[in-house]
Amino acid sequence: MMNCVRGLAAAGLMIAGLLLPAAPVAAETPRDTLVMAWQIDDIITLDPAEIFEFSASEIAGNTYERLIGYDLADVSKIFGVVAESWTVSEDGRTLSFKIRENKRFASGNPLTAEDVVFSLQRAVKLDKSPAFIIGQFGLTPANAEEKIRQTGDFTFELEMDKPYAPTFVLYCLTATVASVVDKDLVLANEVDGDLGYGWLKTNYAGSGPFMIRDWRASEVVVIEKNTAYTGPTGTLARVVYRHIGETATQRLLLEKGDIDIARNLGAEELDALASNPDILVQSAPKGTVYYLGLNQKNEHLAKPKVREALKYLVDYDTIAATVMKSLGTAHQAFLPKGMLGAVTDRPFRLDVAKAKALLADAGLPDGFKVTMDTRSQPVITGMAEAIQQTFAAGGVDLEIIPGDGKQTLTKYRARQHDIYIGQWGPDYQDPHTNAQTFASNPDNSDEGTTKTLAWRNAWDPGALNAETDAAILESDPAKRAAMYQDLQRKVMADGPFVIVLQQVEVAAVRKPVAGFVLGPSFDSNSVVMVTK
Repeated sequence: MMNCVRGLAAAGLMIAGLLLPAAPVAAETPRDTLVMAWQIDDIITLDPAEIFEFSASEIAGNTYERLIGYDLADVSKIFGVVAESWTVSEDGRTLSFKIRENKRFASGNPLTAEDVVFSLQRAVKLDKSPAFIIGQFGLTPANAEEKIRQTGDFTFELEMDKPYAPTFVLYCLTATVASVVDKDLVLANEVDGDLGYGWLKTNYAGSGPFMIRDWRASEVVVIEKNTAYTGPTGTLARVVYRHIGETATQRLLLEKGDIDIARNLGAEELDALASNPDILVQSAPKGTVYYLGLNQKNEHLAKPKVREALKYLVDYDTIAATVMKSLGTAHQAFLPKGMLGAVTDRPFRLDVAKAKALLADAGLPDGFKVTMDTRSQPVITGMAEAIQQTFAAGGVDLEIIPGDGKQTLTKYRARQHDIYIGQWGPDYQDPHTNAQTFASNPDNSDEGTTKTLAWRNAWDPGALNAETDAAILESDPAKRAAMYQDLQRKVMADGPFVIVLQQVEVAAVRKPVAGFVLGPSFDSNSVVMVTK
Protein backbone atom coordinates (compact mmCIF):
# COMPACT_ATOMS: atom_id res chain seq x y z
CA MET A 1 0.00 0.00 0.00
CA MET A 2 1.36 3.43 -0.90
CA ASN A 3 1.58 5.69 2.14
CA CYS A 4 3.30 8.72 0.62
CA VAL A 5 0.77 11.56 0.63
CA ARG A 6 2.37 13.09 -2.43
CA GLY A 7 1.28 10.11 -4.48
CA LEU A 8 -2.23 10.68 -5.79
CA ALA A 9 -2.64 8.42 -8.75
CA ALA A 10 -6.01 6.80 -9.40
CA ALA A 11 -7.91 9.61 -7.71
CA GLY A 12 -5.76 12.36 -9.24
CA LEU A 13 -7.99 13.36 -12.13
CA MET A 14 -11.12 13.37 -10.01
CA ILE A 15 -9.55 15.55 -7.33
CA ALA A 16 -8.01 17.89 -9.88
CA GLY A 17 -11.51 18.45 -11.21
CA LEU A 18 -12.78 19.30 -7.76
CA LEU A 19 -10.10 21.99 -7.44
CA LEU A 20 -11.07 23.81 -10.63
CA PRO A 21 -12.96 27.12 -10.36
CA ALA A 22 -16.71 26.77 -10.01
CA ALA A 23 -18.56 26.21 -13.26
CA PRO A 24 -21.33 28.66 -14.14
CA VAL A 25 -23.95 25.92 -13.77
CA ALA A 26 -24.89 23.84 -10.75
CA ALA A 27 -22.53 20.96 -10.10
CA GLU A 28 -22.65 17.87 -7.94
CA THR A 29 -19.84 16.22 -6.02
CA PRO A 30 -19.34 12.43 -6.38
CA ARG A 31 -21.60 10.33 -4.15
CA ASP A 32 -18.64 8.67 -2.44
CA THR A 33 -16.68 11.90 -1.91
CA LEU A 34 -17.23 14.66 0.65
CA VAL A 35 -15.84 18.03 -0.41
CA MET A 36 -15.57 20.85 2.10
CA ALA A 37 -14.30 24.41 1.85
CA TRP A 38 -12.21 25.31 4.85
CA GLN A 39 -9.36 27.68 5.61
CA ILE A 40 -6.48 25.25 6.18
CA ASP A 41 -3.49 27.58 5.80
CA ASP A 42 -2.49 26.91 9.42
CA ILE A 43 -1.21 23.39 8.66
CA ILE A 44 2.52 23.15 9.37
CA THR A 45 2.97 19.39 9.70
CA LEU A 46 1.12 16.05 9.52
CA ASP A 47 3.22 14.46 12.29
CA PRO A 48 1.05 13.84 15.39
CA ALA A 49 4.10 14.45 17.59
CA GLU A 50 4.25 18.01 16.27
CA ILE A 51 0.68 18.88 15.24
CA PHE A 52 -0.58 21.80 17.31
CA GLU A 53 -2.91 23.59 14.92
CA PHE A 54 -6.68 23.44 14.55
CA SER A 55 -6.94 22.12 10.98
CA ALA A 56 -4.24 19.47 11.26
CA SER A 57 -5.59 18.30 14.64
CA GLU A 58 -9.04 17.70 13.16
CA ILE A 59 -7.55 15.77 10.24
CA ALA A 60 -5.46 13.69 12.65
CA GLY A 61 -8.59 12.98 14.68
CA ASN A 62 -10.12 11.34 11.61
CA THR A 63 -7.01 9.45 10.52
CA TYR A 64 -5.18 8.35 13.69
CA GLU A 65 -6.29 6.43 16.77
CA ARG A 66 -5.35 7.21 20.35
CA LEU A 67 -5.27 5.14 23.49
CA ILE A 68 -8.32 6.83 25.00
CA GLY A 69 -11.44 8.57 23.71
CA TYR A 70 -14.37 10.41 25.24
CA ASP A 71 -18.10 10.66 24.56
CA LEU A 72 -18.66 13.73 22.37
CA ALA A 73 -22.10 14.22 23.92
CA ASP A 74 -20.81 13.87 27.49
CA VAL A 75 -17.08 14.49 27.83
CA SER A 76 -17.10 13.18 31.41
CA LYS A 77 -17.39 9.67 29.95
CA ILE A 78 -14.08 8.22 28.77
CA PHE A 79 -13.40 4.89 27.11
CA GLY A 80 -10.60 2.88 25.57
CA VAL A 81 -9.88 3.14 21.85
CA VAL A 82 -6.53 1.42 21.27
CA ALA A 83 -6.47 0.62 24.98
CA GLU A 84 -8.82 -2.18 26.00
CA SER A 85 -8.40 -1.65 29.74
CA TRP A 86 -6.10 -0.12 32.35
CA THR A 87 -5.29 -0.31 36.04
CA VAL A 88 -3.63 2.05 38.52
CA SER A 89 -0.89 0.94 40.90
CA GLU A 90 -1.41 1.15 44.65
CA ASP A 91 0.87 4.19 44.95
CA GLY A 92 -0.97 5.94 42.10
CA ARG A 93 2.19 6.48 40.05
CA THR A 94 1.93 3.73 37.41
CA LEU A 95 -0.80 3.03 34.88
CA SER A 96 -0.81 -0.41 33.25
CA PHE A 97 -2.55 -0.74 29.89
CA LYS A 98 -3.88 -3.69 27.91
CA ILE A 99 -3.97 -3.02 24.14
CA ARG A 100 -6.75 -4.33 21.90
CA GLU A 101 -5.63 -7.20 19.73
CA ASN A 102 -6.31 -7.65 16.00
CA LYS A 103 -5.91 -3.97 15.12
CA ARG A 104 -3.90 -3.09 12.01
CA PHE A 105 -2.36 0.03 10.53
CA ALA A 106 -3.21 1.19 7.02
CA SER A 107 0.11 -0.33 5.93
CA GLY A 108 -1.17 -3.75 6.97
CA ASN A 109 1.24 -3.97 9.92
CA PRO A 110 -0.31 -5.23 13.18
CA LEU A 111 -0.77 -2.65 15.95
CA THR A 112 0.83 -3.84 19.20
CA ALA A 113 2.06 -2.44 22.50
CA GLU A 114 5.43 -1.91 20.82
CA ASP A 115 3.85 0.71 18.53
CA VAL A 116 2.10 2.47 21.40
CA VAL A 117 5.28 2.62 23.50
CA PHE A 118 7.27 3.86 20.50
CA SER A 119 4.68 6.55 19.74
CA LEU A 120 4.67 7.97 23.27
CA GLN A 121 8.44 7.75 23.65
CA ARG A 122 8.88 9.36 20.24
CA ALA A 123 6.67 12.33 21.14
CA VAL A 124 8.66 12.93 24.32
CA LYS A 125 12.05 12.51 22.62
CA LEU A 126 11.22 14.80 19.69
CA ASP A 127 10.07 17.41 22.23
CA LYS A 128 8.01 19.47 19.81
CA SER A 129 5.40 22.02 20.92
CA PRO A 130 2.73 19.56 22.21
CA ALA A 131 5.22 17.23 23.95
CA PHE A 132 4.58 18.89 27.33
CA ILE A 133 1.11 17.29 27.40
CA ILE A 134 2.80 13.94 27.99
CA GLY A 135 6.02 15.23 29.46
CA GLN A 136 4.27 16.91 32.40
CA PHE A 137 4.16 13.52 34.17
CA GLY A 138 7.89 13.65 34.79
CA LEU A 139 8.82 12.25 31.38
CA THR A 140 11.89 13.55 29.57
CA PRO A 141 13.82 12.54 26.46
CA ALA A 142 16.40 11.05 28.81
CA ASN A 143 14.00 8.84 30.83
CA ALA A 144 11.22 8.14 28.31
CA GLU A 145 12.42 4.60 27.56
CA GLU A 146 12.64 3.79 31.26
CA LYS A 147 9.26 5.27 32.24
CA ILE A 148 7.22 4.14 29.19
CA ARG A 149 7.95 0.45 28.95
CA GLN A 150 6.51 -2.56 27.13
CA THR A 151 5.62 -5.50 29.39
CA GLY A 152 4.13 -7.87 26.81
CA ASP A 153 2.99 -8.07 23.21
CA PHE A 154 -0.17 -6.17 24.13
CA THR A 155 0.67 -4.59 27.49
CA PHE A 156 2.75 -1.64 28.66
CA GLU A 157 3.24 0.63 31.67
CA LEU A 158 3.42 4.38 32.10
CA GLU A 159 5.29 5.41 35.25
CA MET A 160 4.86 8.99 36.52
CA ASP A 161 6.73 11.13 39.01
CA LYS A 162 3.63 11.85 41.13
CA PRO A 163 0.25 10.23 41.85
CA TYR A 164 -1.76 12.37 39.44
CA ALA A 165 -5.51 11.98 39.27
CA PRO A 166 -6.01 9.03 36.86
CA THR A 167 -8.73 10.81 34.90
CA PHE A 168 -6.37 13.73 34.29
CA VAL A 169 -3.76 11.38 32.82
CA LEU A 170 -6.34 9.59 30.69
CA TYR A 171 -7.67 12.86 29.29
CA CYS A 172 -4.11 13.80 28.28
CA LEU A 173 -3.94 10.52 26.35
CA THR A 174 -6.91 11.68 24.23
CA ALA A 175 -4.75 14.49 22.79
CA THR A 176 -3.39 14.46 19.23
CA VAL A 177 0.18 14.07 20.50
CA ALA A 178 -0.81 10.67 21.94
CA SER A 179 -1.81 9.29 18.52
CA VAL A 180 -0.43 5.82 17.75
CA VAL A 181 1.95 5.61 14.78
CA ASP A 182 3.23 2.57 12.88
CA LYS A 183 6.71 1.98 14.31
CA ASP A 184 8.00 -0.21 11.48
CA LEU A 185 6.83 2.19 8.77
CA VAL A 186 8.13 5.28 10.53
CA LEU A 187 11.55 3.79 11.28
CA ALA A 188 11.80 2.50 7.71
CA ASN A 189 11.84 6.18 6.75
CA GLU A 190 14.20 7.34 9.49
CA VAL A 191 17.13 9.54 8.44
CA ASP A 192 20.13 10.12 10.70
CA GLY A 193 18.27 9.03 13.83
CA ASP A 194 15.39 11.52 13.41
CA LEU A 195 12.73 8.91 14.35
CA GLY A 196 11.10 9.47 10.97
CA TYR A 197 10.43 13.14 11.77
CA GLY A 198 11.37 14.47 8.34
CA TRP A 199 9.24 11.88 6.58
CA LEU A 200 6.14 12.02 8.77
CA LYS A 201 5.81 15.79 8.38
CA THR A 202 4.28 15.08 4.96
CA ASN A 203 3.27 11.41 5.17
CA TYR A 204 0.94 9.10 7.07
CA ALA A 205 1.44 6.13 9.39
CA GLY A 206 -1.82 5.58 11.27
CA SER A 207 -4.66 3.16 11.88
CA GLY A 208 -7.71 5.43 11.87
CA PRO A 209 -10.88 5.28 9.75
CA PHE A 210 -9.25 7.37 7.02
CA MET A 211 -5.68 7.65 5.74
CA ILE A 212 -4.03 10.84 4.52
CA ARG A 213 -3.30 10.64 0.80
CA ASP A 214 -2.33 14.20 -0.16
CA TRP A 215 -1.47 17.56 1.37
CA ARG A 216 -0.61 20.59 -0.71
CA ALA A 217 0.03 23.55 1.58
CA SER A 218 -2.73 26.19 1.50
CA GLU A 219 -4.47 24.25 -1.28
CA VAL A 220 -5.88 20.84 -0.38
CA VAL A 221 -5.83 17.86 1.95
CA VAL A 222 -7.25 14.53 0.79
CA ILE A 223 -8.03 11.63 3.07
CA GLU A 224 -9.23 8.22 1.85
CA LYS A 225 -10.98 5.33 3.53
CA ASN A 226 -8.62 3.00 5.37
CA THR A 227 -9.68 -0.51 4.34
CA ALA A 228 -7.70 -2.01 7.24
CA TYR A 229 -9.94 -0.21 9.75
CA THR A 230 -12.59 -2.51 11.25
CA GLY A 231 -14.71 -0.02 13.19
CA PRO A 232 -18.01 1.53 12.06
CA THR A 233 -17.85 4.07 9.22
CA GLY A 234 -20.18 5.86 6.83
CA THR A 235 -20.27 5.49 3.06
CA LEU A 236 -17.44 7.80 2.02
CA ALA A 237 -14.44 6.69 0.00
CA ARG A 238 -12.66 10.00 0.50
CA VAL A 239 -12.86 13.50 1.90
CA VAL A 240 -11.38 16.53 0.13
CA TYR A 241 -10.59 19.61 2.23
CA ARG A 242 -10.24 22.56 -0.14
CA HIS A 243 -8.51 25.70 1.10
CA ILE A 244 -10.93 28.52 0.29
CA GLY A 245 -10.07 31.72 2.12
CA GLU A 246 -12.97 33.93 1.03
CA THR A 247 -16.28 33.36 2.81
CA ALA A 248 -18.28 34.69 -0.15
CA THR A 249 -16.59 32.13 -2.40
CA GLN A 250 -17.37 29.34 0.08
CA ARG A 251 -21.03 30.34 0.03
CA LEU A 252 -21.14 30.47 -3.79
CA LEU A 253 -19.53 27.04 -4.14
CA LEU A 254 -21.95 25.60 -1.59
CA GLU A 255 -25.04 27.00 -3.31
CA LYS A 256 -23.84 25.69 -6.69
CA GLY A 257 -23.19 22.23 -5.29
CA ASP A 258 -19.45 22.32 -5.99
CA ILE A 259 -18.80 21.61 -2.31
CA ASP A 260 -20.80 19.77 0.34
CA ILE A 261 -19.79 21.73 3.44
CA ALA A 262 -18.65 25.31 4.04
CA ARG A 263 -16.70 25.77 7.27
CA ASN A 264 -15.82 29.47 7.58
CA LEU A 265 -19.00 31.38 6.78
CA GLY A 266 -19.58 34.66 8.55
CA ALA A 267 -22.77 36.18 9.92
CA GLU A 268 -23.72 37.74 6.58
CA GLU A 269 -23.36 34.49 4.63
CA LEU A 270 -25.21 32.48 7.28
CA ASP A 271 -28.12 34.91 7.22
CA ALA A 272 -28.28 34.65 3.43
CA LEU A 273 -28.43 30.85 3.57
CA ALA A 274 -31.13 30.67 6.25
CA SER A 275 -33.96 30.34 3.71
CA ASN A 276 -32.22 27.88 1.37
CA PRO A 277 -34.05 24.52 1.67
CA ASP A 278 -31.06 22.61 0.27
CA ILE A 279 -28.69 23.70 3.04
CA LEU A 280 -28.66 22.87 6.74
CA VAL A 281 -26.70 25.07 9.13
CA GLN A 282 -25.16 23.09 12.00
CA SER A 283 -23.75 24.75 15.10
CA ALA A 284 -22.18 23.57 18.33
CA PRO A 285 -20.64 25.30 21.35
CA LYS A 286 -16.87 24.94 21.32
CA GLY A 287 -14.28 25.02 24.05
CA THR A 288 -12.24 27.44 21.92
CA VAL A 289 -11.63 31.02 23.08
CA TYR A 290 -10.61 34.01 20.98
CA TYR A 291 -7.97 36.17 22.65
CA LEU A 292 -5.22 38.75 22.28
CA GLY A 293 -1.72 37.79 23.43
CA LEU A 294 0.34 40.77 24.62
CA ASN A 295 4.09 40.16 24.30
CA GLN A 296 5.85 41.27 27.48
CA LYS A 297 9.02 41.90 25.49
CA ASN A 298 7.30 45.07 24.30
CA GLU A 299 8.18 47.79 26.82
CA HIS A 300 4.68 49.29 26.77
CA LEU A 301 2.74 46.03 26.96
CA ALA A 302 4.91 44.91 29.88
CA LYS A 303 3.35 47.61 32.08
CA PRO A 304 0.46 46.22 34.20
CA LYS A 305 -1.64 49.35 33.78
CA VAL A 306 -1.26 49.17 29.99
CA ARG A 307 -2.41 45.56 30.00
CA GLU A 308 -5.41 46.58 32.08
CA ALA A 309 -6.14 49.57 29.85
CA LEU A 310 -6.29 47.43 26.72
CA LYS A 311 -8.86 45.19 28.40
CA TYR A 312 -11.08 48.29 28.70
CA LEU A 313 -10.58 49.14 25.01
CA VAL A 314 -12.46 46.16 23.57
CA ASP A 315 -16.19 46.32 22.85
CA TYR A 316 -16.92 42.69 23.71
CA ASP A 317 -20.70 42.80 23.31
CA THR A 318 -20.68 44.63 19.99
CA ILE A 319 -18.15 42.20 18.51
CA ALA A 320 -20.31 39.28 19.67
CA ALA A 321 -23.43 40.86 18.17
CA THR A 322 -21.95 41.87 14.81
CA VAL A 323 -18.72 40.36 13.48
CA MET A 324 -19.22 37.19 15.51
CA LYS A 325 -23.00 36.95 15.37
CA SER A 326 -23.94 33.25 15.69
CA LEU A 327 -20.21 32.43 15.88
CA GLY A 328 -19.30 33.33 19.47
CA THR A 329 -20.44 34.65 22.83
CA ALA A 330 -18.68 37.22 25.00
CA HIS A 331 -16.39 35.48 27.49
CA GLN A 332 -13.35 36.68 29.46
CA ALA A 333 -11.95 33.68 31.38
CA PHE A 334 -9.38 31.21 30.08
CA LEU A 335 -11.58 28.19 30.86
CA PRO A 336 -14.53 27.79 28.49
CA LYS A 337 -18.02 27.56 29.89
CA GLY A 338 -18.89 23.97 30.74
CA MET A 339 -15.44 22.90 31.93
CA LEU A 340 -14.77 22.12 35.59
CA GLY A 341 -14.15 25.37 37.50
CA ALA A 342 -15.01 27.72 34.62
CA VAL A 343 -16.11 31.20 35.71
CA THR A 344 -18.41 33.51 33.79
CA ASP A 345 -17.11 36.75 35.35
CA ARG A 346 -16.89 39.67 32.94
CA PRO A 347 -14.99 42.39 34.80
CA PHE A 348 -14.12 44.36 31.65
CA ARG A 349 -16.25 46.42 29.30
CA LEU A 350 -15.54 49.16 26.78
CA ASP A 351 -14.62 52.18 28.94
CA VAL A 352 -12.45 54.63 27.01
CA ALA A 353 -12.18 57.16 29.84
CA LYS A 354 -10.94 54.52 32.28
CA ALA A 355 -8.48 53.17 29.72
CA LYS A 356 -7.05 56.64 29.07
CA ALA A 357 -6.61 57.22 32.80
CA LEU A 358 -4.76 53.92 33.15
CA LEU A 359 -2.49 54.77 30.21
CA ALA A 360 -1.73 58.15 31.77
CA ASP A 361 -0.87 56.42 35.06
CA ALA A 362 1.48 54.18 33.07
CA GLY A 363 3.29 57.24 31.71
CA LEU A 364 1.60 57.11 28.29
CA PRO A 365 -0.93 59.98 28.31
CA ASP A 366 -0.67 60.29 24.53
CA GLY A 367 -1.00 56.57 23.92
CA PHE A 368 1.46 54.52 21.87
CA LYS A 369 1.88 52.59 18.65
CA VAL A 370 1.77 48.80 18.49
CA THR A 371 1.31 46.05 15.88
CA MET A 372 -1.00 43.02 15.84
CA ASP A 373 -0.32 39.90 13.81
CA THR A 374 -3.61 38.77 12.32
CA ARG A 375 -4.46 35.65 10.37
CA SER A 376 -6.13 36.56 7.08
CA GLN A 377 -9.41 34.92 7.96
CA PRO A 378 -12.60 36.98 7.65
CA VAL A 379 -13.84 36.68 11.23
CA ILE A 380 -10.36 37.20 12.71
CA THR A 381 -9.79 40.20 10.45
CA GLY A 382 -13.22 41.59 11.33
CA MET A 383 -12.49 41.29 15.06
CA ALA A 384 -9.07 42.89 14.57
CA GLU A 385 -10.55 45.86 12.72
CA ALA A 386 -13.19 46.36 15.42
CA ILE A 387 -10.48 46.31 18.10
CA GLN A 388 -8.33 48.68 16.04
CA GLN A 389 -11.16 51.24 16.14
CA THR A 390 -11.74 51.06 19.89
CA PHE A 391 -8.01 51.06 20.62
CA ALA A 392 -7.75 54.28 18.57
CA ALA A 393 -10.44 55.89 20.72
CA GLY A 394 -8.13 55.38 23.69
CA GLY A 395 -5.06 56.72 21.89
CA VAL A 396 -3.52 53.35 20.96
CA ASP A 397 -2.44 53.30 17.31
CA LEU A 398 -2.82 49.65 16.29
CA GLU A 399 -1.28 48.49 13.02
CA ILE A 400 -2.73 45.20 11.73
CA ILE A 401 -0.15 42.91 10.11
CA PRO A 402 -2.01 40.29 8.02
CA GLY A 403 -0.61 36.86 7.18
CA ASP A 404 -1.68 33.30 6.58
CA GLY A 405 -2.09 30.92 9.51
CA LYS A 406 1.36 29.36 9.17
CA GLN A 407 3.11 32.74 9.01
CA THR A 408 1.36 34.28 12.00
CA LEU A 409 1.71 31.15 14.15
CA THR A 410 5.41 30.77 13.36
CA LYS A 411 6.08 34.38 14.34
CA TYR A 412 3.98 34.03 17.49
CA ARG A 413 5.73 30.85 18.58
CA ALA A 414 9.08 32.62 18.16
CA ARG A 415 7.91 35.43 20.51
CA GLN A 416 8.48 38.00 17.76
CA HIS A 417 5.04 39.66 17.85
CA ASP A 418 3.69 42.68 19.72
CA ILE A 419 0.07 41.53 19.89
CA TYR A 420 -1.32 38.32 18.40
CA ILE A 421 -5.02 37.73 17.85
CA GLY A 422 -6.01 34.10 17.66
CA GLN A 423 -7.82 31.10 19.06
CA TRP A 424 -6.98 28.56 21.72
CA GLY A 425 -8.83 25.29 22.20
CA PRO A 426 -8.34 22.65 24.92
CA ASP A 427 -6.01 19.81 23.98
CA TYR A 428 -7.97 17.52 26.30
CA GLN A 429 -11.12 17.76 28.40
CA ASP A 430 -9.58 18.69 31.74
CA PRO A 431 -9.17 22.25 33.08
CA HIS A 432 -5.42 21.84 33.45
CA THR A 433 -5.05 21.99 29.67
CA ASN A 434 -5.92 25.72 29.66
CA ALA A 435 -4.65 26.53 33.15
CA GLN A 436 -1.21 25.25 32.24
CA THR A 437 -0.92 27.26 29.05
CA PHE A 438 -2.39 30.55 30.33
CA ALA A 439 -1.11 30.50 33.94
CA SER A 440 2.16 28.56 33.89
CA ASN A 441 5.61 29.33 32.50
CA PRO A 442 8.36 27.65 34.54
CA ASP A 443 11.19 28.95 32.33
CA ASN A 444 10.67 32.34 30.70
CA SER A 445 13.97 32.32 28.83
CA ASP A 446 13.99 32.11 25.05
CA GLU A 447 15.42 28.62 25.52
CA GLY A 448 12.47 27.51 27.69
CA THR A 449 11.15 24.10 26.70
CA THR A 450 7.60 24.33 28.08
CA LYS A 451 6.25 26.68 25.44
CA THR A 452 2.88 27.61 26.88
CA LEU A 453 0.94 30.71 25.84
CA ALA A 454 2.37 32.47 28.89
CA TRP A 455 5.85 31.64 27.52
CA ARG A 456 4.94 32.78 24.00
CA ASN A 457 4.00 36.14 25.48
CA ALA A 458 7.15 36.26 27.67
CA TRP A 459 5.10 36.48 30.87
CA ASP A 460 6.41 35.15 34.15
CA PRO A 461 3.32 34.26 36.23
CA GLY A 462 5.36 33.91 39.43
CA ALA A 463 3.39 32.16 42.17
CA LEU A 464 0.78 30.98 39.67
CA ASN A 465 3.23 28.32 38.48
CA ALA A 466 3.03 26.51 41.81
CA GLU A 467 -0.73 27.07 42.09
CA THR A 468 -1.26 25.53 38.66
CA ASP A 469 0.83 22.50 39.59
CA ALA A 470 -1.04 22.09 42.89
CA ALA A 471 -4.44 21.97 41.19
CA ILE A 472 -3.66 18.74 39.33
CA LEU A 473 -2.90 16.93 42.59
CA GLU A 474 -6.15 17.94 44.32
CA SER A 475 -8.45 14.92 44.49
CA ASP A 476 -11.54 16.73 45.78
CA PRO A 477 -13.47 18.01 42.70
CA ALA A 478 -15.03 20.96 44.55
CA LYS A 479 -11.70 22.11 45.95
CA ARG A 480 -10.05 21.62 42.57
CA ALA A 481 -12.75 23.68 40.85
CA ALA A 482 -12.21 26.49 43.39
CA MET A 483 -8.48 26.49 42.63
CA TYR A 484 -9.15 26.96 38.92
CA GLN A 485 -11.66 29.72 39.62
CA ASP A 486 -8.98 31.57 41.59
CA LEU A 487 -6.41 31.08 38.81
CA GLN A 488 -8.77 32.45 36.17
CA ARG A 489 -9.52 35.60 38.15
CA LYS A 490 -5.83 36.25 38.76
CA VAL A 491 -4.98 35.85 35.08
CA MET A 492 -7.91 38.07 34.06
CA ALA A 493 -6.70 40.79 36.41
CA ASP A 494 -2.99 40.77 35.62
CA GLY A 495 -2.18 38.40 32.74
CA PRO A 496 -1.10 39.41 29.22
CA PHE A 497 -4.30 38.07 27.69
CA VAL A 498 -7.41 39.89 26.54
CA ILE A 499 -9.94 37.07 26.21
CA VAL A 500 -12.82 38.23 24.06
CA LEU A 501 -15.15 35.38 23.11
CA GLN A 502 -15.93 31.69 23.34
CA GLN A 503 -16.54 30.13 19.96
CA VAL A 504 -19.72 28.67 18.56
CA GLU A 505 -18.64 26.59 15.56
CA VAL A 506 -20.89 26.64 12.50
CA ALA A 507 -20.91 24.55 9.33
CA ALA A 508 -23.27 24.91 6.39
CA VAL A 509 -24.05 21.48 4.92
CA ARG A 510 -25.80 20.56 1.66
CA LYS A 511 -28.51 17.94 1.78
CA PRO A 512 -28.47 14.94 1.65
CA VAL A 513 -25.12 14.89 3.52
CA ALA A 514 -25.70 13.45 6.99
CA GLY A 515 -23.54 12.36 9.90
CA PHE A 516 -21.02 15.23 10.00
CA VAL A 517 -20.23 15.93 13.65
CA LEU A 518 -19.08 19.17 15.23
CA GLY A 519 -17.53 17.98 18.46
CA PRO A 520 -16.75 19.88 21.66
CA SER A 521 -13.09 20.42 20.75
CA PHE A 522 -11.19 21.35 17.60
CA ASP A 523 -9.87 17.80 17.14
CA SER A 524 -13.23 16.05 17.63
CA ASN A 525 -15.05 17.21 14.47
CA SER A 526 -15.73 13.96 12.65
CA VAL A 527 -16.41 12.83 9.09
CA VAL A 528 -16.21 9.13 10.01
CA MET A 529 -19.95 8.42 9.92
CA VAL A 530 -20.88 10.73 7.03
CA THR A 531 -23.26 9.42 4.38
CA LYS A 532 -24.48 11.04 1.15
